[in-house]
Amino acid sequence: MGKETPPPDSGGNIEPVGLQEALEERYLAYALSTIMHRALPDVRDGLKPVHRRIIHAMRMLKLDPKAGFAKCARIVGDVIGKFHPHGDQAVYDALVRLAQDFAQRYPLIDGQGNFGNIDGDNAAAYRYTEARMTEVASLLLEGIGEDAVDFRKTYNDEDDEPVVLPGAFPNLLANGSSGIAVGMATSIPPHNAAELCAAALELIKDRDLPVEKLVEIVPGPDFPTGGIIVEDRASIIDAYATGRGGFRVRARWEKEDQGRGMWVVVVTEIPYQVQKSRLIEKIAELLEARKLPLLDDVRDESAEDVRVVFVPKSRTVEPSLMMESLFKLTELETRFPLNMNVLSRGVVPNVIGLRAVMLEWLDHRRIVLKRRSRHRLAEIERRLEILAGFLIAYLNIDEVIRIIRTQDHPKQVMMARFGLTDTQTEAILNIRLRALAKLEEIEIRKEFDALTEEKAGIEALLASDAKQWATIAWEIGNVAKAFSKDTPLGRRRTAFADAPEHAEEAITEAMIEKEPVTVILSQKGWLRALKGHIADVSGLVFKEGDALQTSFHAQTTDRMMLITTGGKAFTIDIAKLPGGRGHGDPIRILVDMETDQTVIAAFVPSEQRRRLLVSHEGNGFLVAEGEALATTRKGKQVMNVTTPDECAFAVPVGDGHDRVAIIGDNRKLLVFALAEVPEMARGKGVRLQKYKEGGVLDIKTFKAADGLAWVDSAGRQFVRTGAELAEFEAARASAGKMAPKGFPRTGKFGG
Repeated sequence: MGKETPPPDSGGNIEPVGLQEALEERYLAYALSTIMHRALPDVRDGLKPVHRRIIHAMRMLKLDPKAGFAKCARIVGDVIGKFHPHGDQAVYDALVRLAQDFAQRYPLIDGQGNFGNIDGDNAAAYRYTEARMTEVASLLLEGIGEDAVDFRKTYNDEDDEPVVLPGAFPNLLANGSSGIAVGMATSIPPHNAAELCAAALELIKDRDLPVEKLVEIVPGPDFPTGGIIVEDRASIIDAYATGRGGFRVRARWEKEDQGRGMWVVVVTEIPYQVQKSRLIEKIAELLEARKLPLLDDVRDESAEDVRVVFVPKSRTVEPSLMMESLFKLTELETRFPLNMNVLSRGVVPNVIGLRAVMLEWLDHRRIVLKRRSRHRLAEIERRLEILAGFLIAYLNIDEVIRIIRTQDHPKQVMMARFGLTDTQTEAILNIRLRALAKLEEIEIRKEFDALTEEKAGIEALLASDAKQWATIAWEIGNVAKAFSKDTPLGRRRTAFADAPEHAEEAITEAMIEKEPVTVILSQKGWLRALKGHIADVSGLVFKEGDALQTSFHAQTTDRMMLITTGGKAFTIDIAKLPGGRGHGDPIRILVDMETDQTVIAAFVPSEQRRRLLVSHEGNGFLVAEGEALATTRKGKQVMNVTTPDECAFAVPVGDGHDRVAIIGDNRKLLVFALAEVPEMARGKGVRLQKYKEGGVLDIKTFKAADGLAWVDSAGRQFVRTGAELAEFEAARASAGKMAPKGFPRTGKFGG
């Protein structure tokens, strides 16, 4: 029985397809389309398809640099109608960017009307603006009508479009490019065209020129908005060698004297792709939040040029320090990434270095030269063929006239009589009578000789690699002259400098309003900072079941250090502590402290002070507070302890202290010289006192000349002089002797 065809609406024609297979196939097609036809530039002409189609459409409209302007609406219409079937706004945005002198180092389009500004304002609608090509665009198109590049059919097969432009200008590096594809991105900063041409000429001489030599010629990007690059040379060389890296760019500023000791800082250039209005808004927000204590006000006095004025808090402020705080917090300093991910040979996405990019451009220029030369050679050969026929006709002019007058089919007769080709005969038959003058024969002979000589030159060029490279060098030399550093467009705009050296602490202070605070740490690990130096903290309120562990006075510009039972040191900026309202924040929000550890000491560290770290089992060593500073949330391991032992004390060593007094759980007291305790940056330490069982109960350092003091439970202070402590003095790691009469029952020195 035959298989019946299901009706159209029954779903019988539905073919089941695996979801994974369908997604993979369709997403791969989308990814390839995005990479090849949207996001990545071609290394040869530096253009993405939309930009190439805009330039080609303007060529078809004959919008040359010396021609009149045409409405952008007309250009956009031609682009989307003939070449690029996408949204009109997307195409217009691409066109606008090609015309913006603050976005393009060498604009490809000469715009008339409102094309936006550095503040981030949009261009006027395309019905109001007009455009034509610049000389740079003309260079990119040079020779396109001479079979310099391949053409392909457009999306609707009605027109042809170039696969790539001839690219006589090093556009990829000169104007840069950026884009995000699928699984890859590109970011190439603009460079100086004169430097690129100089580097290309050196590469023609030596294709293996090391990148270090190239960087001497092309020292770094040249942004249209200027600025100063503060990246070190080694990083720049590495970035250009690998094709990946970045460049720190700062605003250009100068101190402007206002008289009577007053001054302001004026910024005249801002980093590339930073919107000036947004930048000033951000600085104003930081001023409101009191994050810029050295700055009093910011004003935008820009007209045609950038002029942003920064007013200091006082005349005593150091200008460079004020600017360092601004560089740290705002887009007055940015990092422009370098990721030279391009379509190598127009088909392969690849990250390549500076030399490889330039060599691919040079190889493309050689292909263009050879194609244009062959095209010209074919034209010359066709013309020489016609001229040779003309000369035969002039030598036999009477016979030619007789054949034309008497024969019904003069063309075939002439071809047979004089051995002419079809092309030659057709040209002779089309000669005007006035061209039969003797003078025309002389001109034809001159043209024939000149073309014969040009043909020989082109054939010699095509046969010689050296002549081809010499011609390319001559063409690049002409571009270099047109965009030399002596011209307004060609002069280098971005400078190079080293960032001024300032202590990290000084910069940190410059970004924080300096105010007195009292830091409060509760027993359960809640931190807060109360305004002012509070003498009496007994009235503070804590969560139920919690109480004060320690408090100390500090400034908002200070950092505090925490030492934990795990032997770790944590550093916290006091400016980041929550204010006095509420109970503060748990320590573990601010640092990555283990849950089974507690804080044994909290203080403002000093570079000059040392701490005596002691574990419960009686091991200890000295550490400089500056050595214990941590740079991350994870803290810094200072004392190595193994459970069940733990770090129990972090005692500050006072000026001139030369003795250590330690007492154990067994109430045995030992006094020994501080010099016996080693100073270390990290470790387990050495044995301070020997115990049969138990561990350290308390420890302190003191001056032998002042004696050992302690406070009893009634608050009375006792002092034992050196002579009275003689029986307790022994070498480090001794057991010690029972504490003297009158020593507190708690076993703590107190005070």
